[in-house]
Amino acid sequence: MATEQTRFTLRYSAGSDLGRRRSNNEDSVYASGRLLVVADGIGGQPHGEVASSTAVSVLASLDAELRTLDLTAQDLSAILTDAVHQVSAKLAAVAEQTPATQGMGTTLTTLLFDGSHFAAAHVGDSRGYLLRDGELQRITRDHTLAQALVEDGSISAADAAHHPRGSLLMKALLSTGSAEPDVWEFTPQAGDRYLLCSDGLTAGASEPAILDVLAEGTPEETVPRLIALANEGGGPDNITIVVADVVEVAEV
Repeated sequence: MATEQTRFTLRYSAGSDLGRRRSNNEDSVYASGRLLVVADGIGGQPHGEVASSTAVSVLASLDAELRTLDLTAQDLSAILTDAVHQVSAKLAAVAEQTPATQGMGTTLTTLLFDGSHFAAAHVGDSRGYLLRDGELQRITRDHTLAQALVEDGSISAADAAHHPRGSLLMKALLSTGSAEPDVWEFTPQAGDRYLLCSDGLTAGASEPAILDVLAEGTPEETVPRLIALANEGGGPDNITIVVADVVEVAEV
């Protein structure tokens, strides 16, 4: 755990792949020592790749601004909430300027790190996971019809994977009006490994299989192995991944 003498740093890697069944990649990704982002343009909507890249560009600009700030003195949740609102405004502005993109949308899953704790913002069905002490925990909630049906007891978790409209998004960031994200804060431990991914990973690989790969190697080694795992499972969608390790660093 963090102490007055000790802070954390992140060792991270990111990657994206077309998958085996898509003709274009509608995912976007960004990673730094402060900010981790995965965005997945919504399939079936126009210009999903524009929506996801717009979201990531807004977050990348935020990261550049944060370099000049002492993040430990900031409200991380407020920063991320405002950033998501900026994404929504930018999507609407782009669609107004380019009518062909009207209706475009994206998921967004992002972690902001100040050296001792995280804030997270999440909307859609991309996912965040925590690997701690050999156990894989999902830290995000899918904003899908299947998840809603499971939570109200209409179907079982086992049936959710086979529901014909289970992947229908109930919340997303859209040029026509965006849902509010889930936003929360949490404290990491040294040795934690975080995984952010688009649903191309979880559509192509089970969580036990993901755990087996995630538990070994450096972030740089693990990202391509996870992409390969999803492609071995059929690669049904674009696959985008960020892996970040929390490393304890003594204060100088």
